[in-house]
Amino acid sequence: MATKRRPFHLVVFGASGFTGQFVTEEVAREQVDAQEGSRLPWAVAGRSREKLQQVLDRAALKLGRPTLPSEVEIIVCDISNPASLDEMAKQATVVLNCVGPYRFYGEPVIKACIENGASYVDICGEPQFLELMYWKYHEKAAEKGVYIIGSSGFDSIPADLGVIYTSNKINGTLTAVECFLTIHSGPEGLCIHDGTWKSAVYGFGDYRSLVKLRREASLKPVPIVGPKLKRRWPVSYCRELGSYSVPLMGSDVSVVKRTQRYLHENLEQSPVQFAAYLTVGGITSVVKLMFAGLFFLFFVRFGIGRQLLIKFPWLFSFGYFSKQGPTQKQMDATSFTMMFFGQGYSQGCSPEASKPNVRICTQVKGPEAGYVATPIAMVQAAMTLLNDASDLPRAGGVFTPGAAFSRTKLIDRLHQRGIEFSVISSSEV
Repeated sequence: MATKRRPFHLVVFGASGFTGQFVTEEVAREQVDAQEGSRLPWAVAGRSREKLQQVLDRAALKLGRPTLPSEVEIIVCDISNPASLDEMAKQATVVLNCVGPYRFYGEPVIKACIENGASYVDICGEPQFLELMYWKYHEKAAEKGVYIIGSSGFDSIPADLGVIYTSNKINGTLTAVECFLTIHSGPEGLCIHDGTWKSAVYGFGDYRSLVKLRREASLKPVPIVGPKLKRRWPVSYCRELGSYSVPLMGSDVSVVKRTQRYLHENLEQSPVQFAAYLTVGGITSVVKLMFAGLFFLFFVRFGIGRQLLIKFPWLFSFGYFSKQGPTQKQMDATSFTMMFFGQGYSQGCSPEASKPNVRICTQVKGPEAGYVATPIAMVQAAMTLLNDASDLPRAGGVFTPGAAFSRTKLIDRLHQRGIEFSVISSSEV
């Protein structure tokens, strides 16, 4: 990708937001690594110069790098001012967009990036926005030769690349995967900033729009290889993990399915069926979650209900979401594990004539998902755009992480920074 003509390789847009400050710190860490080889010129961008300066000052103190604020440029721009977004995009090779909910604030940034030749990554977990941006901008991005890659945080890089990793490691052809996410929290419990909560409230409240978008797309079904993967009950028991589970909400299923479509249609790979679940522990946790879910689904249907959910996230989420977000102690004590249970066929075994005869279990594990793993994933996605250009899809466009990065070194980059991919077991049945 052309970087010489632009002053900044990376620009973190929304750096003064809750997640943006952690992404800023992660880019600063990457800058130290890059200095051993090549320089990494970068900038932070947002509405308030003063707040951006404070973020840089805090990062300098936290990382023990007093010279950091003088090494990073500040760009003042605003979602409501398209000219300022254009000016930002003209200076960037890759824009890292941390401003959500993306359904309200994402499109102007994507538009500015495409029109001004900058590539783009975000950490969106909103399927409707992600799919709509593909239909609106894929061809325009391809014409400009830029890469627009959504869901490049915890939603949905571990799941999307986890399936690709599993497919690469199986001794044969992978046909179906069930993924189980487990969040491990410390003695002070788990907490998530309410920005994620808002995205969920607006997404569920406007679910009909996503259904309509998919109906209008009228895509040809991706072929099912081997037996059809059965959906589990809304509450089911996973014997392998000794835990109850519920369907995992968010963008993972949507993103993985779009990746598998791309790999099948463009690279002639055998498509993988996918389902994702969240482990919730024992029966007491299941009851709590059911009550929280019923409250949420009832209130989210009405305008006044959505206002209440957004105004009192801590109350309606039973303390899991708050306007303050997690403390540093909570983040330090939290981690995630994703287990992938896959099945498929050995070489020379026909899916039409037999049952799956190969099983594999892989794992992706890492630090706290929202504000440690997400910045790592986002920054390494951006660095992959900068450094692995020859392994990206030939033309630009709007891509899922798996579609864009399936042939790159992104898994290795993540592994080196604490998001680890591994094979737990593999056997023929």
